[in-house]
Amino acid sequence: MAGSAAELATLLDLERLEVDLFRGAQARTERQRVFGGQVAAQAVVAATRSVDRDFVLHSLHSYFLRPGDTAVPIVYDVERIRDGRSFVTRRVSARQHGRPIYYMTANFQVPEAGLEHQDRMPDVPAPEQGMPLVDLARERGPEAAEHWEREWAALDIRHVGITGQGLPEDPEHAARARLWIKVDGTLADDATVQQAAFTYASDLTLLGAALVPHGIHIASPRLQPASLDHTIWFHRPFRADEWWLYDQFSPFAGGARGLALARVFSLSGELVATVAQEGLIRLRDERR
Repeated sequence: MAGSAAELATLLDLERLEVDLFRGAQARTERQRVFGGQVAAQAVVAATRSVDRDFVLHSLHSYFLRPGDTAVPIVYDVERIRDGRSFVTRRVSARQHGRPIYYMTANFQVPEAGLEHQDRMPDVPAPEQGMPLVDLARERGPEAAEHWEREWAALDIRHVGITGQGLPEDPEHAARARLWIKVDGTLADDATVQQAAFTYASDLTLLGAALVPHGIHIASPRLQPASLDHTIWFHRPFRADEWWLYDQFSPFAGGARGLALARVFSLSGELVATVAQEGLIRLRDERR
């Protein structure tokens, strides 16, 4: 995956093939399938390039349909569903080998004033007090740490705590996980780049929140994990290359699936986005 902020920016710079048709490059990776956050982020760029600059992305809803092939580029086909005065809707199909691997519906709005309220940001330590995720990976062995640094060095992620470890038990929420995250470097001021980079990062840790009560790590060989769908609501403009708190919780797991939600707060305490994801958390049959 992206080993630096510069590599991430390159991943987000799609090649235009035709009107509303784009091609996304692949990153060097050891993964057997394309990271879902990469596909979603590139789809954000494709959708936004078909929209007038007066409109800003405020929500996306998507499904991961098939594993992506890391050896070939991904083609993004944008369909213009609706063009209104206040709202614009796009549908993006990501394809490889002639078949769709991912679908996204994205909605854009001309910014306007309105009624406002928000949840209060929880009291958490500053990002500098959190433990870098690479250090947590190192606890699982040097190979895990080296893999993290090769694949995910574009992101600076600081662990704040999970339920029972750094976070107190909450009778209303069985599973909580909090992280400070930012792109480890400076990206362009372009809102599309910032939103796409956030979309990329938003898929990395969310499903892990559903595993907190079960004591299973997302990388455990006992587990078969996969993102099934992914939704983001963008509430306010913010930068992915500045610290944001990922306040994750999982209200339900069952049927080999886990649901995870997250509130996203800026360093100043503004609620800037909300994310939801359901994913596969199937336990492998150890007899096989």
